[in-house]
Amino acid sequence: MSIRPLWAAVFTIGLLLITCNPRNSDQRISREIEHALTAQFLECWYPRSVDSEWGGFLSTFTADWKPTGPQNKAVVNQARHVWTTSQAAVYYPDNPAYRKAAEQGFRFLKEKMWDQRYGGFFQLLDRRGRPDDSLTYRDEKRSYGNAFGIYACTAYYRMSGDTAALHLAQKTFRWLDAGAHDPVHGGYFQNLNRIGTPIRSGDASAAVWDRVTAGLKDYNSSIHLLEAFTALYQIWPDSLVRYRLNEMFHVIRDTVVCPDGYMRLYFTQEWKPISYRDSSDADRKSHFALDHVSFGHDMETAFLLIEASETLGLKNDTATLKIARRLIDHSLHAGWDPKKGGIYYEGYYFPGKDTITICDDKKDWWVQAEALHSLALMSRLFPHAPMYRRCFEMEWKYIRKNVIDAERGGWYEGGIDNHPEYRRALKGNEWKATYHETRSMLNCLDLLDPHRVPRLRESQ
Repeated sequence: MSIRPLWAAVFTIGLLLITCNPRNSDQRISREIEHALTAQFLECWYPRSVDSEWGGFLSTFTADWKPTGPQNKAVVNQARHVWTTSQAAVYYPDNPAYRKAAEQGFRFLKEKMWDQRYGGFFQLLDRRGRPDDSLTYRDEKRSYGNAFGIYACTAYYRMSGDTAALHLAQKTFRWLDAGAHDPVHGGYFQNLNRIGTPIRSGDASAAVWDRVTAGLKDYNSSIHLLEAFTALYQIWPDSLVRYRLNEMFHVIRDTVVCPDGYMRLYFTQEWKPISYRDSSDADRKSHFALDHVSFGHDMETAFLLIEASETLGLKNDTATLKIARRLIDHSLHAGWDPKKGGIYYEGYYFPGKDTITICDDKKDWWVQAEALHSLALMSRLFPHAPMYRRCFEMEWKYIRKNVIDAERGGWYEGGIDNHPEYRRALKGNEWKATYHETRSMLNCLDLLDPHRVPRLRESQ
């Protein structure tokens, strides 16, 4: 099985120019990232997180790596572990623990997380893999969670060649498309009942958050559906998958991303943006979760759009590159800490103000991970704009100093420069697994040292 890494997208687009940065700088940073990925990250998580008793992966660990809590199994968390261990098994084939962990994780997805009666992946089960009405989502499902199910299955199939993984990815796509896709306005609804049809506005039986977002479309499930369909089309060039991939690509690039260079978050069924900017202060505050600027998602989406463009075979796609660059530039302009480095969590354009206000100054771990490899990509695509390289190096220095736990391993929940309490926070939880960090560091390694990729291919 061949792997299509990020550097292939750059070459195919035809805009990779010879970098003017010294090669020894690339080699130094590459060595640092390799050490951070293996000794300070993957080897901390695996096999420690493998649930040898009930299958799948443990999710919740204290700051010093002690398992804690009920260890419920969320499909997003389980799928991200499967994706990570599948990737690690490819990049580090001499360590059999990664392949073994991926095999166990895939079995749990297939045998427990998948709803054998109605299809689709459950959003959350107990540790044994059983539905429980006392859990947050009960038997409800999400397009977001099923997107990660597809993403995990494609990675496992590419690593193992196990056709059961391909078939499960195909089955998930068909199930999702049959129930959650909007045939009139395009895109997918996020909140689904057990059989896979959208939860409608006013449904009192829905989970609390669903009562707010029911009937809406959102950016987060959309970008990860784009990611999943990109990966799926690379291993299964089906005409409908290509059609949906192209649909999501244009929805995100041309509708979700606004002309000012950031993504709107929630939309009506007709893709009209939800905005409370001109509402009262109280109304705006109560709906802030639906309407703000998320710098990490913007930087992540820049990468996902370029990856999708390459997978669709779009030649000389300057329109997508322009929008991707706009997302990065806006995030650097509005969300970057120029003194210490790092990207802030959220901002807001309040009425009557020309500049954005930082509303949440956390520098979450996943935001820094997405910023790191997106900046590395921009520095290669636009070598004559040295800002990207400078910010990339500053971001990596920031992560090493403030996000990576050099003593105990793993990544803090966020930067300890402005939130020192993160030293004591959980190393892992239902939403904090290993996907953002692993993808970021692997993509950076591919960009800094493309020659390592053919060696990996030869070893498979």
